[in-house]
Amino acid sequence: MAAAATRMSVRDVLGEALAGLVRRPGRAVLTGLGTVLGVGGFVVVLGLTATLSARIDGRFSMLTATEVTVEDVAAQRDPYAPPAFPADAERRIRVLAGVEHAGVHWQVRPSPPVGSDPVGSDPVGSDPVGSDPAAAGPAVVAASPEAVLAMVPRLQQGRLYDDFAERTRQRVVVLGGGAAARLGVTTLSTRPAVRIGGEMFAVAGILGDVARQPENLLAALVPRATAAELWGPPGAGAARMLISTETGAARQVAALAPVALRPDRPEFLRAVPPADPRRLRAGVGADLGVLFLLLAGVCLLVGAAGIANTTLVAVLERAPEIGLRRAVGARGRHIAAQFLAESALLGGLGGLLGMSLGVLAVTGVAVARGWTPVLSPAVLAVAPVVGLVTGLLAGAYPAHRAARVEPAAALRR
Repeated sequence: MAAAATRMSVRDVLGEALAGLVRRPGRAVLTGLGTVLGVGGFVVVLGLTATLSARIDGRFSMLTATEVTVEDVAAQRDPYAPPAFPADAERRIRVLAGVEHAGVHWQVRPSPPVGSDPVGSDPVGSDPVGSDPAAAGPAVVAASPEAVLAMVPRLQQGRLYDDFAERTRQRVVVLGGGAAARLGVTTLSTRPAVRIGGEMFAVAGILGDVARQPENLLAALVPRATAAELWGPPGAGAARMLISTETGAARQVAALAPVALRPDRPEFLRAVPPADPRRLRAGVGADLGVLFLLLAGVCLLVGAAGIANTTLVAVLERAPEIGLRRAVGARGRHIAAQFLAESALLGGLGGLLGMSLGVLAVTGVAVARGWTPVLSPAVLAVAPVVGLVTGLLAGAYPAHRAARVEPAAALRR
């Protein structure tokens, strides 16, 4: 009479797998730790990617999407053309809807008066205390008061110069934080002055930071009219206008600015609008996503290697048990199913715990930095599945080895 085929239900497989894990809790915890770290890293990097993308999107909307630059290209159109920006450029551009601040600026090269002491003329120096006269001084930028406001400055000390200083051509200067440190100007309580091209300028303020054009933190800003009176108008193509607009108005302002400034020769000016926000956001998001997914993949590979290694060792240690099961009628596929179930259970539990720790980590980082945490529900739903699949793949080879164990050879060990 033929022996009846042995059967093993799904319930039996899961029960045997759970019993195998409970008998070795320490090993199960250490084995699942790799999956916990891998899935946790997966959730953390994807959560931080989404959070940082939202932060980048917000900064882009507030700054880059509201910035327009107008360049003087008159010399390219006509070699004999004078500077393209009119004297009342700010008044003309302010009539456009959506403009918040707009001003002309250019870098100047101060020339000392004839017969002056070369030590005190150039580079820029402070008085009475300054940097090494032989060292290169900070750049000097002629900027209207509106141009300085368009940079979104944050004052460290003092104040900015205003329209009165511009109209009356006052000898005042606002120093960037780096320029002030280079010149040895640390406080305004002593009413310091700096020497620019042989002329003395009172320091009105020191900038702590600027949101736009951060290179000006290493420069000395002087009123545009003062610079034009002392050192002449800007050279060909040197002047630019910085325009700060309301959100959503930048591209329209860029299209109308040349005509508003020079209705007679709008081709002498070229407006540079901000980049397409959708394309920029998509590019930034794609780059961050690829980078962080690679890091998450490395974490999962480490977790899978840990499960595979530990499960393979367990197969070798449990060879007598496997041989006994085979001797009483268990088939190879039953043994394989048991070890696959153990690996999948470890991976699934590790995925759930890793997801929980990942959510806590993303939330903690966001709260500590004052950000808004962004977590996709799809990531939270996929994370345990990723752990389960990782456990299945990691346990495939050890389960195959366990299924091929010969009962007689195993019982002899």
